[in-house]
Amino acid sequence: MLDRMAVGHLPDQPHVAHRDQAGNLLWEHCLTRDGFDGPYTIAYHRHRPHAWRPSTVFGGWKLPEAAPPARMSRRHYRSQALEQGGAPSASRVGLLFNEDVVVSVLSPDTSDGIWLINGDADELFFVREGGGTLITTLGAVRFERWDYVFVPRGLPYRFVVDQGPQSWLAIEATGGVSLPDQWRNQVGQLRMDAPFGHRDFRRPVPVGDEGPREILVKKNHDFHGFESEEPLGDVVGWDGTVYPWAFPILAFRPRVGQVHLPPTWHGTFALGGALVCSFVPRPVDFGRNAIPCPYPHSSMHIDEVLLYCDGAFTSREGVGSGSLSHHPAGVPHGPHPGAVERSIGTEWTDELAVMLDCAKPLERTAAAAAVEDRSYEASLVAPARHFAQAG
Repeated sequence: MLDRMAVGHLPDQPHVAHRDQAGNLLWEHCLTRDGFDGPYTIAYHRHRPHAWRPSTVFGGWKLPEAAPPARMSRRHYRSQALEQGGAPSASRVGLLFNEDVVVSVLSPDTSDGIWLINGDADELFFVREGGGTLITTLGAVRFERWDYVFVPRGLPYRFVVDQGPQSWLAIEATGGVSLPDQWRNQVGQLRMDAPFGHRDFRRPVPVGDEGPREILVKKNHDFHGFESEEPLGDVVGWDGTVYPWAFPILAFRPRVGQVHLPPTWHGTFALGGALVCSFVPRPVDFGRNAIPCPYPHSSMHIDEVLLYCDGAFTSREGVGSGSLSHHPAGVPHGPHPGAVERSIGTEWTDELAVMLDCAKPLERTAAAAAVEDRSYEASLVAPARHFAQAG
């Protein structure tokens, strides 16, 4: 959650009769988290927001299932090979998952014709390529290439996609998405020394689009169809802290030290059981004899997933935009051969990547196994140029 917003026509206080200019009673709709103890938003509809009946609604995506067990390994997946089109509400391909997160990719080529509600998780998208508009009952959020897009659990939404290639990462977070506590002060405001500010987030704006009447709800790892007697996009005003937004990764302002800083300094979003980090173009470590390349690392508690987006990544060879690596806890991982020596004396890195650190072990799906670069493990020992390159 960011901060409170107030949009449109609101009464002086909640839970009282509120009418439009013609004297018609408006319907108050409370969107709450953690029962009634957490953040909330109150919206005002022209029509009944709960006049739904069960219906057959086509859509949804294949839910993740674990691939057959395999030996522990550091892995590289060419997610680019999974581009298959379709609407965003129906075209996800799951790659990795645990109890806290589901990591998927999608390449939509048409817009959603239904509303989608994820009743299981908050959703965080990263747009590696493409753009469009997120339409919700609280308003619209425009997004572009290299934007994060957030949709809170339980909020009806649909995507209108631009023409041209699209490639997105999707993260379902059952424990929610928030900003790391380390970047907030005692009243919840982003600190002046935080790597981003409240002004960097694009908030929803009214659209006057009542939209379709069909709704697909994801709940308890299944999809359920409903049809509303009334339009959902009829909100005339709302206030609260539960709402969608977009954040451009290039607005992240990383810290640079005399020696290499750990990834937590790149922490951007806190998920229940996970942390999202943003690696953006920046000066590298500047101390005498500093080694800008990340040091070899053995994590005892974290599975690391990295989506490579653009530029030359300091520690890696043989990966390309859309490559996705998974380094499991318990096995050391580090730079490709030669990367450390090449990094010494450099002054700048143009890498752009999204990292997800997960506290619980991740399982991979059959779709991930089908696009695995099986030369990756060996390339960490011998020079990567001797092995297959990512597409």
